[in-house]
Amino acid sequence: MQVTVCELPSQPEAMEAAWRALCAHTAVAQPDLVVLPEFAWVEPVWESATLDPARWSAAVARTDAWMQRLPELGAACVVGARPVTDCGRRFNEGFAWTPAGGARRLRRKYHLPDEPGGREARWWDRGDATFPEFDIAGHPMGLNICTELWALDTLAGYTHQGVRAILTPRATAAATTGKWLALGTVAAVRSGAFSISSNRVDSHGCYGGAGWIIDPDGLLLARTSAEQPFCTAELDFAAPSRARHTYPRYVFEAAHSTGAHAAQPPFTPHPHTHD
Repeated sequence: MQVTVCELPSQPEAMEAAWRALCAHTAVAQPDLVVLPEFAWVEPVWESATLDPARWSAAVARTDAWMQRLPELGAACVVGARPVTDCGRRFNEGFAWTPAGGARRLRRKYHLPDEPGGREARWWDRGDATFPEFDIAGHPMGLNICTELWALDTLAGYTHQGVRAILTPRATAAATTGKWLALGTVAAVRSGAFSISSNRVDSHGCYGGAGWIIDPDGLLLARTSAEQPFCTAELDFAAPSRARHTYPRYVFEAAHSTGAHAAQPPFTPHPHTHD
């Protein structure tokens, strides 16, 4: 399976040129799946401490307009996270788009930071506490939107579900790139799945790019950069099935199958602090 990750500019005025360049890349690479950054096409409204309904509505409208251009990528499937309003409530919604079916909802972001530069909890409502698998491009995959990749409790569940990849649209800072790459490696190794992520980027370091593809054993297969903002790799999606039976996954799978965790209380999701 051919998978493309990218880093796209945080400034809306720079998006048109970057989008044309991404389309040129996918025209050659012909990916089955493209993963986009979190809220790829809009200004980072969540940096403001005060919700502005007009700015939110503008972000939704701009996203809806850009979604009409997804066919330009020529991909079988595109996954990202977008602003939506549903019955008067605002959400950060993960989506999967296909040429035949259009966009379908996956899940809505649950873990929302609230700190300087990241006031998400003030801008949108908490979404779905569960992290199920989704059929994406014919394969079971999980979706952890940005901060939610820190919900390490979800990784064991993905192993049990036989997820092939964890997809993570991000909007993370340049100063934390090393930490996020380490997290992506942990996510891949613990779950036995590929970790696949794209990020926003800007020239001021607020957003640090570094989209990645990491294999189930923690090998960095691709990483975007200013010099190479788009990367495509061919992934063997049989690898996660094999990985479930190798270290360290088999240790936990054996305990799970014997009911060793039965006495433990169930996991109750709670907000994580973004740092």
